[in-house]
Amino acid sequence: MNPITVLLVDDHLVVRSGLTALLATQPDLKVVAGAATGEEALAQVEKHSPAVVIMDLAMGAGMDGIEAIRQLRRRNSAQAIIVFTTYDSDADIVRAVDAGAMGYLLKDASPEEIFAAVRGAVQGRSIMSPPVASRLFQQLRNPEAVLTPREAELLSLLTEGLSNRDLGRRLSISEATVKTHLAHIYAKLGVETRAAAISTAIRREGMR
Repeated sequence: MNPITVLLVDDHLVVRSGLTALLATQPDLKVVAGAATGEEALAQVEKHSPAVVIMDLAMGAGMDGIEAIRQLRRRNSAQAIIVFTTYDSDADIVRAVDAGAMGYLLKDASPEEIFAAVRGAVQGRSIMSPPVASRLFQQLRNPEAVLTPREAELLSLLTEGLSNRDLGRRLSISEATVKTHLAHIYAKLGVETRAAAISTAIRREGMR
C-alpha cells in the first residue's frame, strides 16, 4: 500500500521540521516536500501532486494560506487541504472553509489528531480541532455568522440601493461574481429576495 503523501506549508522551518519528524513515525504517511510561502506551495503541488496539503494561514511574505487554498481550488487541484494554525477566530475559520479547506487544526493539536486529520482527509472526511468544531457549529446555528468577509461587505452595501453593476464596480469584481455572492448570501440567510436580504442587513447593523 502506497503511503499518503503530504506537503507541509509553513513559514517557520522548525514547524515544518517538527511535523516532518512526527509524520515520519507513521508508516502510511510520507512528507514529500515543504514550502515557506503560498507561491512555493503552488509550485510544490505542481511538482509532487501530494494527496494532502497541511497549510498555515499566515506567511512571513507573499501569498498567505487563504489565497493559496483559493488558487489551488481554482486550478482544480485534487489535494485535500488541512489548515494548521494558531488562528482560531470565527472569521479565519469561515474564510478557510469557504476557500476550500477540508480540515482545520490548531497547532496545539495532539499527534493523534494530526494523524487522524491526514488519514480522514484522503477519505473525504473533515477533521477539526474540538474548539474549532464547536465554534463552527455555533456559527451554523446562526446563519448570519457564516457569511464570508466579502459577503458581509456586499450585504452591507445592498442597503445603499446599488445595482449589481454598481456593486461590482465598488468591490472591483465582475457582475457575474456579484450575482454568485448574492446567491450564496440569500441561501445562508434563508431569504429569497433582495428586499429580504436588505432587511436582514439593516437588522444586523442595528444589533451592532
